[in-house]
Amino acid sequence: MISMDGKTLLTAVAASSLLAAGGGALVGKALFAGPARQASAAKPEDDHADEKPRVDMPPERIAADGVQVLVLADGGLDAAVPAQATVVAMPHGAAILAARADGAITRINKRLGDPVAAGEAVAMIESRDASAISAERAAAAAKALAARQALARERTLFEARITARQDLEAARAEAAIAEAELRRANSAVAAAGVGGDGRGLLVTSPISGRITAASATLGAYVTAGSELFRVADPGRVEIQAALPAADARRVRPGDPAVVETADGPVTASVRGVTPGLDAESRSATAVLVLNGPAPALAPGQALRARITPRDGAVAVRGRFVAPEEAVQSINGADVVFVRTRNGFETRPVRVGRRGAGQVEIVSGVRAGERIAGKGAFLLKAELGKGEARHED
Repeated sequence: MISMDGKTLLTAVAASSLLAAGGGALVGKALFAGPARQASAAKPEDDHADEKPRVDMPPERIAADGVQVLVLADGGLDAAVPAQATVVAMPHGAAILAARADGAITRINKRLGDPVAAGEAVAMIESRDASAISAERAAAAAKALAARQALARERTLFEARITARQDLEAARAEAAIAEAELRRANSAVAAAGVGGDGRGLLVTSPISGRITAASATLGAYVTAGSELFRVADPGRVEIQAALPAADARRVRPGDPAVVETADGPVTASVRGVTPGLDAESRSATAVLVLNGPAPALAPGQALRARITPRDGAVAVRGRFVAPEEAVQSINGADVVFVRTRNGFETRPVRVGRRGAGQVEIVSGVRAGERIAGKGAFLLKAELGKGEARHED
């Protein structure tokens, strides 16, 4: 028989066992719940751990902000040929307006910088030659009219069997000669630019563009051949780059090039290279044609160009040349902004040498990828704004 003290002892032991079991269960539950909650809290961060910082930007915003997108092509700084270049007007992009005869300037319609259309009259010159040409045309027109009437009369008489065939043929020949004289007189009027009143010569522009030089003075007497105006079309320009003899042998038509302008680098291609050297500069000339719309370039403007011969790019495959602005520093690392479907994402890169506003990228990107060139600093600023909003 168990005493009360023994029962009390057994009851206490049983209660202790139950409490220990319950406490262990609670502790175990707490221990397992803690990591579960931690894993649940860490899960959203792990889902985005592999994502790279990006800037979402639609094409319209990219164009509005002036962000330039460049396509990477193989070729390092060693492969590129630097050259001093000059903007020149294309042969059909500039014109000199000269006086076609001696005379006095009686009217000036355009001033320096004004736009002008092809065939538009810029000035008027009153000249004796204009009067003489007009008189010749009037005489030729009168002869042609008389010859037509004589031919019609002879045809009527011949059909009535009153005159011989030889009279009709003679009248037909006279009419042909008169018509030829009239055509010659009309051509002379058109070539001289005779005005409607027959006393003045019109100075017209053969191309559309803007007046870039105006030396004409109202009332001044000018001689035939005197330069009065110059007209240039800003959209019809090309780049002429001076190449040393050693570099000229490496450059071929079709080679890509980059032209440094005030608005940033512009891609171009080589249209041709002169076979000989200039006697004074001892250099050949490579003619570059811009690949896209021409920026604000003016004939005579000095630029820097960098031509990448395609033969030389093979030796430096895997290296790329980009404007220095394309490489930005974020958290102490060099990155570029690679174009994606929705905007740009950052890509760490390793850079090599720098020079003439260009930087050599030696790793981190591939040929054919598109990166931000001009305006990349704007993307860096947008990325910083996005991180600030995320922290808030």
